[in-house]
Amino acid sequence: MGKPTGFMEFTREIPGKKTVSDRLHDYNEFTLRYEDKKLNEQAARCMNCGVPFCHSGCPLGNVIPEFNDAVYRKNWEEAYDILSSTNNFPEFTGRICPAPCESACVLGINQPPVSIEEIEKHIIEIAFDKGYVKSHRPAVRTGKKVAVVGSGPAGLAAAAQLNRAGHQVIVFERDDAPGGLLRYGIPDFKLEKWVVDRRIRHMEEEGIQFRCHANVGVNVSMNDLLREYHSIVLSGGSTVPRDLSLVGRELKGVHFAMQFLKQQNKRNAEKDPFDKPETESNIVDHDIIANGKNVIVIGGGDTGSDCVGTSNRQGAKSVTQFELLPKPPVNRNQGMPWPTYPMVLKTSSSHEEGCERQWAVATKAFIGDSEGNLKGLRIVDLEWKFTEDGRPAQFVEREGSEREIPCELALLAMGFLHPQFEGLIQESGVETDERGNVQASEKKYQTNISRIFSCGDMRRGQSLVVWAISEGRECARKVDEYLLGQSLLESKDRSLLTA
Repeated sequence: MGKPTGFMEFTREIPGKKTVSDRLHDYNEFTLRYEDKKLNEQAARCMNCGVPFCHSGCPLGNVIPEFNDAVYRKNWEEAYDILSSTNNFPEFTGRICPAPCESACVLGINQPPVSIEEIEKHIIEIAFDKGYVKSHRPAVRTGKKVAVVGSGPAGLAAAAQLNRAGHQVIVFERDDAPGGLLRYGIPDFKLEKWVVDRRIRHMEEEGIQFRCHANVGVNVSMNDLLREYHSIVLSGGSTVPRDLSLVGRELKGVHFAMQFLKQQNKRNAEKDPFDKPETESNIVDHDIIANGKNVIVIGGGDTGSDCVGTSNRQGAKSVTQFELLPKPPVNRNQGMPWPTYPMVLKTSSSHEEGCERQWAVATKAFIGDSEGNLKGLRIVDLEWKFTEDGRPAQFVEREGSEREIPCELALLAMGFLHPQFEGLIQESGVETDERGNVQASEKKYQTNISRIFSCGDMRRGQSLVVWAISEGRECARKVDEYLLGQSLLESKDRSLLTA
């Protein structure tokens, strides 16, 4: 590496943020950039490990020490070339990835790990600033047409790779603009939508076509796609949320998290927040607003955290987040050894903005007033039993802990079950597995219908954005092999590049 002793000279620092009081007044991103000196120092901390476990920690197999070295030497074009060789969208992962690469960083054994995610974001933004990100249409087209259904991160990655291979790619998106989860699931304060639009424009310049308001299985026929395209990639995501079937679930004020988040993202885009075109389902016909309300977010993950940040920006009276599991430890324990991803306590920027967090709490019922509006929750504390390695195993309700608390808006952020069966999956005839996901092996990404492939959350279940991009890239290679008999597209398994 450029500075072999860097990890001994500098400690981990992350860029500054706008103050809480400033950032709660809008929905803009609030994380600042490193100063040049700080960025150089953070890249210098990379250790030139004998075995860089960060490679295996990253689902994309990013070549992390090499781009850190290029950043240290301020060779931005080289850094961008290295990063973009494995990651189509560093501007997304650099903002919203939980950074499993950092959990696997060797330095993290006894020091804070290298700030890989922030360095990645700086590489791509500097590359855009300096004009290194250029659009390149394939010199030769193969004559093969591929339909990609779904424009979330998996679909976008598959489309980018298939276009690079020379195929004509058309992306079908049921919403009014491309991006999927990136556009309407992630709040603007984590990912401003000009970042998504910039990438979509770049992909269009490279020859990829996007067709919006195109819901395959509803207003676009799967049979028509099978007749018109040589192959189809299903990347629609895992869109059916986990529900909480309790007394009072029908009350006004109980909503899924994505209904709440999507409305605010549409407001930010100056669109009708409860527009319900024929191509969409699960859209409520009224505003979901936290202003002046006691908000309870049920679910302790990233989506729940996004609901916390959005509720505070809307002016909630109070915000509380419930988690069924017990409070995680601050540090690794024997059940989560390095370099595995540790389930330790995480405090997000949204939590810093104001939130009461309660662990080992279960909701028993939603309580309404005489007009059918939510006014409270009945909850109970849980007592957990743990395995020998410290993992939670089973729970019982704590006697005498049942109580009622005020709540006018309850947001269900408990994850997703599987893709929507109605329409696309039913009409296509693809088989699903025991969890309800499209059945397609990780080896081939191919369904029971040879021309139809699947990737991302629709295939593997709810997962990370970085996994979706990885799946899209790997699936594209398999489609390319199916269409041409071989593929020169990059693979996470470098040994496949000789194929």
